Amino acid sequence: MDVKTTFLIIELFLFSHVSFAQPERWQQSVKYTMTIDFDVKANHFTGKQKLEYTNNSPDKLDKVFYHLYFNAFQPNSSMDVRSRELGKLSINGLPDWDGRVRDRILNLKENEIGYQKIISLKMNGIPQPFKYHETILEVDLIKPLLPKSKNVFDMEFEAQVPLQVRRTGRDNPITGVQYSMSQWYPKICEYDYEGWHPTPYVSREFYGVWGDYDVTINIDKGYKLGGTGVLVNANDIGWGYDTSSLSLKPTSFEKRSWHFIGNNVHDFMWAADTNYRHLVYKMPGNGTILHVIYKYKPHEPFNDTSWAKVAEAAAKVLPFMEKKFGKYPYPQYSFIQGGDGGMEYPMATLISGPSLGTVFHEWMHSWYQMMLGTNESMYAWMDEGFTTYAADLVSEFYNQRTSLQDYRDALKKTPDNANLKDMISSLPERNCNSYVGYYSLVKSGLEEPLTTHADHFNTNYAYGLTSYSKGAIFLEQLGYIIGIGNRDKTMLEYYRLWRYKHPNSNDFIRIAENVSGIKLDWYMEYWCNTIKTINYTIDSLWEDSGLTKIRLKRIGQIPMPIDLDLTFKNGTRELHYIPLNLMFGEKPNDDPALKREIHEEWRWTHPYYVVEIKHRLSDFKVVEIDPSKRMADIDRKNNLLELNW
Repeated sequence: MDVKTTFLIIELFLFSHVSFAQPERWQQSVKYTMTIDFDVKANHFTGKQKLEYTNNSPDKLDKVFYHLYFNAFQPNSSMDVRSRELGKLSINGLPDWDGRVRDRILNLKENEIGYQKIISLKMNGIPQPFKYHETILEVDLIKPLLPKSKNVFDMEFEAQVPLQVRRTGRDNPITGVQYSMSQWYPKICEYDYEGWHPTPYVSREFYGVWGDYDVTINIDKGYKLGGTGVLVNANDIGWGYDTSSLSLKPTSFEKRSWHFIGNNVHDFMWAADTNYRHLVYKMPGNGTILHVIYKYKPHEPFNDTSWAKVAEAAAKVLPFMEKKFGKYPYPQYSFIQGGDGGMEYPMATLISGPSLGTVFHEWMHSWYQMMLGTNESMYAWMDEGFTTYAADLVSEFYNQRTSLQDYRDALKKTPDNANLKDMISSLPERNCNSYVGYYSLVKSGLEEPLTTHADHFNTNYAYGLTSYSKGAIFLEQLGYIIGIGNRDKTMLEYYRLWRYKHPNSNDFIRIAENVSGIKLDWYMEYWCNTIKTINYTIDSLWEDSGLTKIRLKRIGQIPMPIDLDLTFKNGTRELHYIPLNLMFGEKPNDDPALKREIHEEWRWTHPYYVVEIKHRLSDFKVVEIDPSKRMADIDRKNNLLELNW
């Protein structure tokens, strides 16, 4: 065995060992048992909560924190003031507030506000002192939680359901749904390796402890419910849950008990309406049950058809989603009409209408938040961006067309639209909307780093385009840097190694490095921690001693590896690849049918690079930097040179 072969075997062994080792990170564990008694006339409920909390950390905890989300829906709350302050900003002629919130909280009447009040709180049977910080409850423990210990918190609480403003609430004026019950119960905050995360509810995002939920909801017998978990008393309820009855089973009681259990989840949502309809579809093979629950509208004959299409589309795309991103592990998933747009929860989503784009996006959140539960406040782009990227692929699979084809079809209708032509010429085949959004963000001058806390962006505009669009480009562009196959394998390894473990951005990038053999810390630094941009140009070309020399220039501040595509007058093509020195490696050729030559690495400190090509200058027809357009170059006009000899 020669030395080269020996080193190859060692390298493969080390790669296998690193790539497939299970990461270890302690995390807390919860088990909720809740019973809710609901008064629909007063829009009020009381609850009893037993919380078994396991402190798996090495730390002694002197206090705990709970979220009290409903308290955000009161005049002069942090959510109210923040929305109205952002509304004073004008972007593209529009106020920058969330159009669903605006100044509505300020105008809520006493019987329309939301609140959560703690009646009593005991730990291991002993009452504990607590104080309110608007949407956060701070509990100073009489006796600390010791490392590796399990303790039981018993709580009695009451709450008033606010008028629907954001995500949660009652009497939605748009959908007509009576109760969208998200962020509805006192929920213990996350404690992880960075400490407590008592994030006030200002507008976004969420972070929760994985565990088991056992929830019983007692509500007037005419109401129909859907939510997180499995309905374990389906035989008492009927209405399609027991597979035999499409109507609610009769009861002699004024209230009906709905008993749901959700295991290995980090939140619990439910919704209720007297006029809901329920569709049930059981997936062949794995038996996953899909529920579609929507508001019946007798004057809209196509409403039933549209919601039936949700179940059909979901069933069609699930095998593709599992192949690309990992297996869906829960026994059921529910698409429930409610909320104010689309909002993801474990084993369920609230969506205001049957738009398939929203359906695919919210379901993909089952991967990028419900299973891979990053701290959304700190890594909103790993939640929304990854989901946006994935949902685009799901839509492409379902529609059998890429997102770029939509732009091309639009151009056919307006062939003289110069702006649309320029836009199309700058877009990759997939995730086009994300590139359009990102380029608009850069042009606006309002961009902020991806590392910005979700609540602390200066504008809603910047938050949305940064987290969704720039976050999605992170993955599309990663495929450009390490190769499509390596990127796709990274996604599956990320799922396999980090589901149910609250990963952060470094956890993800280390997997990508292990899979590809390429260093990527520079990519994280530039793309996530800064608002620097990519801009390359073909500076000049000339012939010297029978060789053509092409000088490339980096104008932007983000260095990148370069794919240089050459087309010759005889119709042949060559791909010339220039790795970046910070990568300490090179990506595989994504198109083996196309001849590729690898050149010496480009040092990031050097603004210029000269490529030598073994062709006469007169042979050239087209020179193009990154023909795939996945590199988010903010000025693609200088990436293409057409030679008309």
